[in-house]
Amino acid sequence: MTQDAIIETRGLVRRFGGFAAVDGVDLTVARNSVHALIGPNGAGKTTVFNLVSKFLDPSEGQIFYNGRDITNTKPADVARQGMVRSFQISAIFGRMTVAENVRIALQRPTGLSFSFWRADSVLDNLADRVDELLDSVGLLDWRDRPAAGLSYGRKRALEFATTMALDPELMLLDEPMAGLGQQDVVRISELIAEQAKNRTILMVEHNLSVVAELADRITVLARGKILAEGDYKSIAADPAVIEAYIGDDID
Repeated sequence: MTQDAIIETRGLVRRFGGFAAVDGVDLTVARNSVHALIGPNGAGKTTVFNLVSKFLDPSEGQIFYNGRDITNTKPADVARQGMVRSFQISAIFGRMTVAENVRIALQRPTGLSFSFWRADSVLDNLADRVDELLDSVGLLDWRDRPAAGLSYGRKRALEFATTMALDPELMLLDEPMAGLGQQDVVRISELIAEQAKNRTILMVEHNLSVVAELADRITVLARGKILAEGDYKSIAADPAVIEAYIGDDID
């Protein structure tokens, strides 16, 4: 495995019946970088993402995380090693308050994740960190409201806060800007940039303005294969990438 790589795949293949959604992908994600996966619809981006995060098993190939072969590792075990992902659809506990959603994520490293019947006083030491995380995503004023009542953009911000609460070494963000208004896009972009200062981020994202602003390296997928890799300037000028997008604006 490359010395400065946190994630590396070798000959990654995923078939659904006779269709290869991912076909021989060799992906290397450098440590302490923001790496984006982009491509036209049906390119295999989400499948690669699901393979790397272990929500799918490969038909062929290997996946390495921090030099360890995780090809056959379960998602929960990978998460315990420091790889945490978000989803396109916000994953929160709607009946819990906003603060409780963040607190339950903070409880995991303490070993109290499933201690639902403990007195609140036992968890008081987490309160400051809960408020700090909520403030960072603009949700402090909503801390005591049920999460189900949040707008879509605020639900995405809450999910980001719970992801940060787990303090992962590697954050995998699946279309973090999907469905967000411009104000929320700006806020989440700033949060990603801040988090990228001390951890690695791998993201699938359709908003190419966000990709241009945040990504150190971009992998372009088409028909399940890597079409091009590089920084945004080189990707945007690549004739093969432009043709694959069939007129989509990547400037």
